[in-house]
Amino acid sequence: MAIESRQRHGLSQLAVTAFVSVLFKNWMLSTSGECQRCVEDGVSIETAGTADSFSAFYANKPQSYFSGARSDFVRRLPYDPAASILEIGCGTGATGALALAQGRCGRYVGVELFEAAAEEARNVLSEVITGNVETMEFPWQPASFDALILSEVLEHLVEPGRVLKSLSRYVRQGGIVMASSPNVSHWRVVREIALGRFNLTDRGVFDRTHLRWFTPATFAEMFEQAGFRIAWMGPVTPFSQRTQLLSRLTGGRYDHLFMAQIAIAGVRR
Repeated sequence: MAIESRQRHGLSQLAVTAFVSVLFKNWMLSTSGECQRCVEDGVSIETAGTADSFSAFYANKPQSYFSGARSDFVRRLPYDPAASILEIGCGTGATGALALAQGRCGRYVGVELFEAAAEEARNVLSEVITGNVETMEFPWQPASFDALILSEVLEHLVEPGRVLKSLSRYVRQGGIVMASSPNVSHWRVVREIALGRFNLTDRGVFDRTHLRWFTPATFAEMFEQAGFRIAWMGPVTPFSQRTQLLSRLTGGRYDHLFMAQIAIAGVRR
């Protein structure tokens, strides 16, 4: 009986391995085609992440793409009129305006890639710098900020881990970091890859301006490696009651399949 059990276990492992291999092969075939189209459109790994190379893609974005306050992030900030906050990818400044209005900070600095959005943000934020966060040099002293916010930004960068490590020096010890990104391990994404599809879109996880993809685990790991301790991780949109029940019954082991977007909150070590 023990031999038969081991044999059945071995067969199940082989089946899982074969299934994963098929998924990986489909993913490689799908994404290689998209990478080829990027090259044909004049976008390469060497030029990706610059305003010029993606300006045509971003030009098609609706105005709402650059606006909208992250009230969920602002709620997690302590009330501190003396605090300084840095946001990368501030858009038109809606999140910062809300934080200032609620007394969560007295100084809110934004960095924005596109001048049109940055110009609007200057009307409501303390300071706005226009440029590519991957190539620009900042004037701030180390530990200048009490909090760092990166809302749906890191997936657009060529080297997000390197950028995060560079930015961490500007956050004081004990300071807060909050960030979010689409989740590539969501069940709908897994389904599309299993079917051999990786069709780019104008929004969402398959956004054609995304250069990196994360699961909850790899997203959190990147922040840990940059010098932050993750205090909380969960979905941007709270789970439905049915999903909450499933999460409790499974001890959260499959939560990654139901997070459309990953949100994290951490502390600078």
